[in-house]
Amino acid sequence: MKILLTVALGAALAVAACGGTEASDTAETSVNSASGVAGRGPTQGPQARTSSPPRPAYRDVTIPAGTTLPLALTNAISSDTSAIEDVVTAELTRSVMSDGREVLPAGTRLIGTVTQVDDSGRVKGRAMIAFRFTSLRTGDEQYDVQTAPLSHTAAATKGEDATKIGIGAGAGAVIGGLLGGKDGAAKGAIVGGGAGTGVVLATKGEEVRLAPGASATTELTAPLTVRVRVG
Repeated sequence: MKILLTVALGAALAVAACGGTEASDTAETSVNSASGVAGRGPTQGPQARTSSPPRPAYRDVTIPAGTTLPLALTNAISSDTSAIEDVVTAELTRSVMSDGREVLPAGTRLIGTVTQVDDSGRVKGRAMIAFRFTSLRTGDEQYDVQTAPLSHTAAATKGEDATKIGIGAGAGAVIGGLLGGKDGAAKGAIVGGGAGTGVVLATKGEEVRLAPGASATTELTAPLTVRVRVG
């Protein structure tokens, strides 16, 4: 009988010990779940990835041939100082639209070259300068373009030339008449006319000078496809 009591008492103690250990383990597990292992922070899952901003979307837009490009020069050119292949630059003075959307903003830069230049002649010929734009830059993109050539010619001075010749002949006639009668007047007219013509031959006509800001309007002679940001 004593043996049976001893065995029962030992079993009871063993069960109590096991129960206490499980409770302790459960409590410790709960603490670790809440605060993590000593010396470390709470247990964390995989870190969330930082999402990058969406890339801007673009689409190709074709600007048709014949589209007008209103420009303002950004460098100076002239018939007496410029040479063929000198650079000419300009900017759009207003935006170019397509289907209600801006495809080329005001300020878009165009680059070209002088294609012909003649300074003012003597009696015959007038000063002129011609140029053409061959590339276009908008944002970070640059495109080759085909545009109509532009030219500027100096105003004619034929009326002024005729006046100079007439004054020379008249003055010669007066001087000739004072010196030698009718014959002298006739000779004086010839001399006077020659002198007047000499003045014209020695005087060059007007030059063509275009300063920065000068207006210049051209148009596309071939379609131009550009990338336009959407959204």
